[in-house]
Amino acid sequence: MKIKNSIRLLCLFIGSYGLFTACSKMYDLPEDRDFISENINYIIKIIEPTLGRNNVFTSLSEDNSTLPMKFEIVNARYGDGRPVTDLFTKVQTYEWIQEYDGKEKTLAEIEAKRRMVEKPAFEVDSNGRMILWAGATNAVIKPRPVDTVLKTQDIRFFDLKVQNSGGTQIIKDFQFIPWREIPYFPSTDINPYTGGKAPDPLRPKDTTRQDYIIPSFLNNVIGERTQLPLVNNNIQKDVVVYIRPFSGGKGNSLRFKFMGADGKFINPVKFNETRWDFLVHGFNKVMTPEYVQYDVAYPIPLTPYRTDFSDAGGAHVSFSYSRLGFGGGRTVGQFGLNFAIYKKGDWEIVFHFRNQNPKFEDE
Repeated sequence: MKIKNSIRLLCLFIGSYGLFTACSKMYDLPEDRDFISENINYIIKIIEPTLGRNNVFTSLSEDNSTLPMKFEIVNARYGDGRPVTDLFTKVQTYEWIQEYDGKEKTLAEIEAKRRMVEKPAFEVDSNGRMILWAGATNAVIKPRPVDTVLKTQDIRFFDLKVQNSGGTQIIKDFQFIPWREIPYFPSTDINPYTGGKAPDPLRPKDTTRQDYIIPSFLNNVIGERTQLPLVNNNIQKDVVVYIRPFSGGKGNSLRFKFMGADGKFINPVKFNETRWDFLVHGFNKVMTPEYVQYDVAYPIPLTPYRTDFSDAGGAHVSFSYSRLGFGGGRTVGQFGLNFAIYKKGDWEIVFHFRNQNPKFEDE
């Protein structure tokens, strides 16, 4: 009985499908088409990327329009009507062909998972994401003026043609206002308009002073002179950080150094609780009395995805040391930095104990 009912249902389905097909042909019914809303738009239409790194902007409000769609930048022009062409310059950028997971054991294994390709400096993908590729440097796209005054004729405008089988819409008057290249983060020591030193926020007109990068955290690091914890605040900065290139490397190095108040470098072995083999996704570690160095792949981090070394917020390094405190208990001092470096090269990150060195000796 159940078998007969199943056969009847199957026959009914086949018959219904045949009837629908016949009706479609008889009455010339239209084919299924995508939907595109008249209200499709972007929540943010002023695009302010930083040159020299991958920037992805995702503020599409599709209003139930069918994805994927075709997006095309049209009518690119400056505020005074001159045509804009630099956004479409072809640049070299990396494309992943296998998943990077942070478990790779060599530089060669990382490089085998990606390849260099050529893309327009700025483009929009089929999901509406606006992407400025890292190959778009100051030399390719002129950044905003250094005098902080933004004139209409300096602004790049463009419209966006959006299409699917349901039709076409034009979203008008996007603005593209790029910041100049800043090769690392944090970058509180750099003036984003000029690329020079950032002024001291407390004395901005004093050209002999500047702002600094400070560690992301500084815990229980005791000064050897005052016997008090080192601090960083708006008034006092006991520890600052320099991120800077160095010469003599192979073009893919990352070095960590620790400078004392006297300008001499502290031996890294004094930071005796640091897990040097798990500090960064680097290889061929070299430790000297002045620094610890690794071979690395740039940029750092390589992707925004979480690994043992990084996540969307950047790479994370932590340095720590222990000593015997009062009463014989062991006390641990710790400091570190959340950072990113976008430009390939030989870079060093220097932690400078400006006012006094950490106390390493037991009580």
